[in-house]
Amino acid sequence: MLLAAAGSVAFSGKAIIVKLAYRHGVDAVTLIMYRMLFALPLFAAMAWWASRGKPALTRRDWLGVLGLGVTGYYLASFLDFWGLQYISASLERLILYLNPTLVLVLGWVLYQRRISRLQAMAMGVSYAGVLLVLGHEVRFDGAQTLVGGALVFGSAISYAVYLVYSGEMVKRLGSLRLVGLATTVACVLCIAQFVLLRPLSAAVVAPEVVWLSVLNALACTAAPVLMVMMAIERIGAGLAAQTGMVGPMSTLAMGVWILGEPFNTWIIAGTVLVVAGVLLVTRQKAA
Repeated sequence: MLLAAAGSVAFSGKAIIVKLAYRHGVDAVTLIMYRMLFALPLFAAMAWWASRGKPALTRRDWLGVLGLGVTGYYLASFLDFWGLQYISASLERLILYLNPTLVLVLGWVLYQRRISRLQAMAMGVSYAGVLLVLGHEVRFDGAQTLVGGALVFGSAISYAVYLVYSGEMVKRLGSLRLVGLATTVACVLCIAQFVLLRPLSAAVVAPEVVWLSVLNALACTAAPVLMVMMAIERIGAGLAAQTGMVGPMSTLAMGVWILGEPFNTWIIAGTVLVVAGVLLVTRQKAA
């Protein structure tokens, strides 16, 4: 449980680091390039370690890894970074925390898996919490909040697609090998995106951006992946997911403490609704 909680807090710290980096005039394409550039050796080493003594991947496996790398890590990460240019770290984390509800909906759409009445009510509670905070921020930031919220919600959908389709490949390749390979693909795509869309001179950024990207790659990308996977091995996915409920709370606390983001009744109420709804959804899925 300590590993699961630490991994959730570390994942949540990503939004704080991104918001700090944006203060130095960097854009989303450049910032995610630096994050993935520093994370690439770590994930490549993870993929190599997990592949030792295992059968070589088939063409079908490589196509699956490529597809999951695009949806689960490249597209989800880029949309998330882009959205953080417009919304607070607290709202970003609440939107991303809707992920279990999106997995539930995709399971219903793609595989006709039944959604119980309690699950539907729990989903409504969660979305009401996000809309509460979103509506409050729209009053002050206007259309930018809607744009940022839509981008981060797109990130959550992309990652939910990854989760839905990764089940079979996890059984065949193993979670560590799949994560290492898929994230390596995403790292290469993010670096290639920068090369195609930006002049090389755009890589010249403030030293603070570089150090924040190193911290992001180590403490908020590679380390939490390992911690959460180690936690799942010890306590199972259900309990690990419920322990991860500390994520939105830690983002809220760090946003107020480090970024000076507002802390008011609207945000508290929205966070409580989202966490309560997702907790009910995950418990019902476990049952």
